Amino acid sequence: WYEWKRIMENIEKYDGFCTIPEHLNYVRSYRGFYNLYDPIAYQQQAGECKAILQFIRHIFGDHYELGLDYLQLIYTQPTQRLPVLCLVSEQRETGKTTFLNLLKEIYGNNMTFNTNDDFRSNFNSDWVSKLIIAIDEVLLDKKEDSERIKNLSTATTYKSEAKGKDRFEVEYFGKIILCSNNESDFMVIGLHETRYWVLKINPITEKDPGFMSKLTREIPHFLHFLANRKLSTTRKSRLWFTPEQIYTEALRKVKAQYVIELPAGTIKK
Repeated sequence: WYEWKRIMENIEKYDGFCTIPEHLNYVRSYRGFYNLYDPIAYQQQAGECKAILQFIRHIFGDHYELGLDYLQLIYTQPTQRLPVLCLVSEQRETGKTTFLNLLKEIYGNNMTFNTNDDFRSNFNSDWVSKLIIAIDEVLLDKKEDSERIKNLSTATTYKSEAKGKDRFEVEYFGKIILCSNNESDFMVIGLHETRYWVLKINPITEKDPGFMSKLTREIPHFLHFLANRKLSTTRKSRLWFTPEQIYTEALRKVKAQYVIELPAGTIKK
């Protein structure tokens, strides 16, 4: 009995749970509450990360510096709301899935992969408190799908719901990333919508079977780079970037699919 009592006394006790996303000054316990957000597995280390930076340049293209800002904000300011990033290409082997896998390797359990049905389901307790919510092969072509993602992109709180349990409100800080092989009709994006950042990704010309391992080895150096890099932009909107900064021809192409020209010259969304 005394031995059992001694063991119980040494077990940490908490008043409840919280979710505090933090990478630079992570704490597991905050004011008596257990932090459900997991620490990332990698520690910063000075060094070169040429392969990762080259890969990011491939993904973001002309928006390379904005892309670095986007990734830096996720790492250094994880509660900052950001636009919905959409990577699209009808061609294969472009690196879209590799980009998601790289982020998953960095952020571990704080990132989740959803299916199209997961977003449409009322039960969201498995993903609503994640830092990054990604969908590969996305096809959310209903207006209500777009409305839900629009709301999530700017929400600070959201209702969490699990089977057999009451709904309750949680702090929401998720960053949504969508990947699709459909360049123009993977989602309904209204003519005046400003929350989406759509990038067309070109195929990778040089194939390297060990590319993911190369990227993984550079993660500590990349985190050091992000922690010490000066942002190329300042906050201009609730999603940090202005609509003009993240406007692309790929976004215009998606919007054009859902615009009907009326005889009078007016435009109906």
